[in-house]
Amino acid sequence: MHAFTGTVGNEYHALLARHDAMRLRRRMLGQDRSPEPDLATAVPYDGAADQRLIVQHLPLVTPFGELIGRLYDEMFARWPSLRRLFPASMEFQRSHLARAFRYLIENLHRPDEVAAFFTRLGRDHRKLGVRPVHYETFEAALCVALRDTAGPGWTEAVEQAWVRMLRFAVAAMVDGAEATLAEPAYWRATVIGHELRRPDLAVLRVRTNEPYPYRAGQYAAVESPLLPQAWRQYSLACAPRPVRELEFHVRQTGAGGVSEALVAHTRVGDTLRLGPAQGTMTLDGDRSRALLMVAGGTGWAPVKALLEELAGRRGGGGGQALPAVRERHGVHLFLGARSRDELYDARLLSRWAAHHRWLRVVAVLDEGAGEDARGPVAEAVARRGDWSGHLAFVSGPPAMVGATVARLTAAGLPSEQIRHDPVLDSPAA
Repeated sequence: MHAFTGTVGNEYHALLARHDAMRLRRRMLGQDRSPEPDLATAVPYDGAADQRLIVQHLPLVTPFGELIGRLYDEMFARWPSLRRLFPASMEFQRSHLARAFRYLIENLHRPDEVAAFFTRLGRDHRKLGVRPVHYETFEAALCVALRDTAGPGWTEAVEQAWVRMLRFAVAAMVDGAEATLAEPAYWRATVIGHELRRPDLAVLRVRTNEPYPYRAGQYAAVESPLLPQAWRQYSLACAPRPVRELEFHVRQTGAGGVSEALVAHTRVGDTLRLGPAQGTMTLDGDRSRALLMVAGGTGWAPVKALLEELAGRRGGGGGQALPAVRERHGVHLFLGARSRDELYDARLLSRWAAHHRWLRVVAVLDEGAGEDARGPVAEAVARRGDWSGHLAFVSGPPAMVGATVARLTAAGLPSEQIRHDPVLDSPAA
């Protein structure tokens, strides 16, 4: 890792301080708008037109591996101090940026959806120490990388389409960050419980130093001090509790990553950092629909939180039976696993099912016998009947989520009645 020294470093940090001071002054004076044009709000952004131009010339810069490699090489060469904002291993970061580019290009014709997504992302990026001026350096490096990767077939018109797309997303990210200046950029949490349910799976309980706002069904980015700046997202496995206690279910997915640090090398008393809660897989006030919940692996964690909320749980330690409640409509839960041994919370779930007549549970096992279902969970759900009147929640491995959502939509369940977090294929970490 490099660091600025001498005049160059002083000028860079002075620029950061001056940039932040100007933004703070504008906010204090009620001048929330930046003097630069804000493509997200000043004029309607014709994302569809830029999308057509970018897609037409996309073969020049895809696959994104070379482009992203050149981008980071250029950025770190010109501004070495920025390297400290990134983890030691850049593999996950490169994959994350490739997914962000794909999301932007595929959805640019829906600018409102894109703006909402990147507003949330901007709020989350505060934990990394990202400031608005950093986006300017990213844009400059991206333009160089685009030209170098595309070669002689590149044109100024296509480059400007990329720039407009990037600035549209950045404007939303800056708005998201500025709207949450009153909340911490991240929360410190002390590990108060670490239980290995299997050699590769741990249930962590943590207590935050400050109140941590979230809703059942959401997830948070977690950083271990063993891997600075390497943040990974994990679902919160409990409904909000007044004692500032949170629960995470972590499965180790590879060697040397965050999941291994949390499962194999984290102990009671260790301190973690948490980013702000994210995700829209939450319950609303409408209880007019019956609920379908489909979970696989540690996708059980957000479903567990949702069930706690439905049961009206108020405090209490993990593993206790939930108080009996009555729901106007029931909850059908399909829980997928490769074998019965992988149903790591089976005892708790059995107690809940026994205490709540409104909860119906179907174990779907790839091996052995489930309650009455075998094979992939998506097929088991499809076989069980008509879900058109239900509100569905789906969580788990990306392939399982994608297959289940596809089967539900093909069976006539409207997409607005299916809630799941973004399906991302990510490297093991």
